[in-house]
Amino acid sequence: MPDNPDKSGPARVGDPNIGKPISEDELASISRSLEQRLDRKLELREAQERPRPDNTGMAAALRMSTDFVAAILVGAAIGFGIDKLVGTAPWGMIFFLMLGFCAGVLNVLRTAGRISDPHGKKPGPAVPAGDDEDED
Repeated sequence: MPDNPDKSGPARVGDPNIGKPISEDELASISRSLEQRLDRKLELREAQERPRPDNTGMAAALRMSTDFVAAILVGAAIGFGIDKLVGTAPWGMIFFLMLGFCAGVLNVLRTAGRISDPHGKKPGPAVPAGDDEDED
């Protein structure tokens, strides 16, 4: 459809009045409608891009508390089982309950990064291969 220089505004597609000029009021109405739609889109985009709360601290705390309680319960269960099998009434439970408590504290400290993992690689001095001291 070639542009016609005698038209005062853009033609609307699907309108029975195609080819007729658009009045200022209609143009202002279309402009307001477009601005409202753009504002809604902008609000939706801003709502999607809002920073979400950082729950990593809460997740770490929940993991540490779960590890701590689980270690104590496992220690108590092992001690109770040994007491039932061997017949050393409270001593196995007391010993393994304390052992579970120590394991729980160790797990919490390891998770918090206060102590290093014993199975992790320890940084050592970097000595290039073949750099032996020669005795003359």
